[in-house]
Order: sequence, then structure tokens, then C-alpha cells
Amino acid sequence: MEHVGSSEDKTQTYERELIVIPGGGQPNMQQLLQQAQKMQQDLANAQEELARTEVDGQAGGGLVKATVTGSGELRALKIDPKAVDPEDTETLADLIVAAVQAANENAQALQQQKLGPLAQGLGGGIPGLPF
Repeated sequence: MEHVGSSEDKTQTYERELIVIPGGGQPNMQQLLQQAQKMQQDLANAQEELARTEVDGQAGGGLVKATVTGSGELRALKIDPKAVDPEDTETLADLIVAAVQAANENAQALQQQKLGPLAQGLGGGIPGLPF
């Protein structure tokens, strides 16, 4: 047997990962479908719960308080009379914006808490959600 080339010929080895499905057949599509439907239902339930749950945010040491749902819908805005200065409405507007932003940050934290595990179960983030 004749060998052409030097003994230092480079040989490439290709490794391929073999995925073995128990039972040696196709994945159980019915089982996969049921699992996907359950995850979808869990996600819908969590979103409904978020829509019903209210979270607060405040600014100015509590002079302005905003309440939003877990899905980010503004539900209430409370302004302490001490925050109202007819000569300085700009500060009041800033306090309102800050309170609403704080409430929305709390809503996003709640979303992460409720939906995060579901999103991870789906293999990553869900489009349209802030995480």
C-alpha cells in the first residue's frame, strides 16, 4: 500500500452530535402541542392577572402618586394640594411625569416577575414584552 504525501498530512475530523429521541422515533407531536398550549394558557393567565393588579409610583416625597396596572395602564393620579403652585405648573408637571414613570417601572418589574419564567420556558424573550 502506497501512501502519498508526508506523514504530517492534516486530517480533519468532523464530529456530529446525535440527538436521540426516546423510543427511537419521532417526537410526540401531540405531547409537544399540549405543552405549547399549556404555556400559552399560562401566559394568557399571567397577562390577565397583570391587567388586574395595580402598582404605585410616587414623586416629590409622595406629593404626587400614580397608580398603573401591571400592564402599564394609568388608573389614578393623586396630587397633594401642597404640590400645586399656580405660579409654577412646570414643577407639578415634572412631578407627575416622574410619578408615572416610577409606577411604570414598578409595573415592568411585576411583568418580569410574572412573565419572566414563562418567557424563559419559551426559549427566550417574547416579542412585545420589555424583557
